[in-house]
Amino acid sequence: MKKILVIQNKRIGDVLISSVIANNIKNVFKDAHVTYLVYDYTTGVIENNPNIDRIIAINDKELKKLPTLLKTIAQIRREKYDIIFDSYAKFQSRMMCLFSGAKYRIGFKRKHKELKLPFYTHPVNFLDKKTEFCGKAIEDRIHIISSVFSLENPDYRPKIFLTEAEQNYDKLDALKKPVIMFTVLGSTIPKSLPFDYVATLIDYITENYEATILLNYAPHQKEAALKIYNLCNNKEQINLDIYENSIRGFIRLMNQCDLLIANEGGTVHITKALNKPSFTIYSPYIKKEDWNSFEDGKEHDSVHLLEEKPHLFEEFTRASRKKTEENPQIFYRELTADIILKKMKPFLERHLRSNKK
Repeated sequence: MKKILVIQNKRIGDVLISSVIANNIKNVFKDAHVTYLVYDYTTGVIENNPNIDRIIAINDKELKKLPTLLKTIAQIRREKYDIIFDSYAKFQSRMMCLFSGAKYRIGFKRKHKELKLPFYTHPVNFLDKKTEFCGKAIEDRIHIISSVFSLENPDYRPKIFLTEAEQNYDKLDALKKPVIMFTVLGSTIPKSLPFDYVATLIDYITENYEATILLNYAPHQKEAALKIYNLCNNKEQINLDIYENSIRGFIRLMNQCDLLIANEGGTVHITKALNKPSFTIYSPYIKKEDWNSFEDGKEHDSVHLLEEKPHLFEEFTRASRKKTEENPQIFYRELTADIILKKMKPFLERHLRSNKK
């Protein structure tokens, strides 16, 4: 039996996307025992996955402390893994690989300057560009397997596995259908659409469709979400009572919704894994081709400022990207509600035509 460790200590969407490594490596080594090391707040997207035999959940702030990192490295060394996949490839995970003693240590090369140590027995380049429908981020994760092992008929789709009880979630039974989940905020306020733009988008839906809107936001963002709610008309179509404050709770809830409108992020990847339609509003500094998994312009569609106003990105260097990421509101104001609606209206028409007012 091969003991395999997959490391992806990053955000929710990254953890779900990297679970394709676990899903596919079981096809290479049928009797493999797969452990997945992630940050503790992300475990909800991989619970009940039959391809993951064990989850090691680590607190992100604690792992940045040297004693915790050394303790984790020692634990991994004691486990005596045969194969480690490092899809994170940052300092902590590379050090885990370096001292693990694993025969196969497989991870991504980083282009920036770094210590030239033998972190990996098999360093793998990121792909130059995507060639598959799944988006480059997922294709890179499949590539980290296929560059070392023979992998036939790879499965590119991340999956979420619900229990029977989770599938029978019934909090939406009394709501007017369809039910639209709207992620109204990004991970921080600077990384969020201007509130008035969000309210305009919600107003368009409530003015044109017989539907119920649910607002999704992080628990600490409730005050900001209420500010958006107060800007909206037709509040009777917005339900504030139904809300889940955990990842697994959101999964149960989203599984009963009809579609999602959201900033690019974990909620979009969860929705796609649940086979629900999604419309994604990309942050201006995000490379769309990395994360636009399975976008066909029908079930999954999106809008990105680069495609609407390419002239704004003519001098978009690595340095300017970092500057924009620090203060993206300058670009977000350029991504007006009218621009978003131009792309969003056909998406809504496809999925909500029968519910027009």
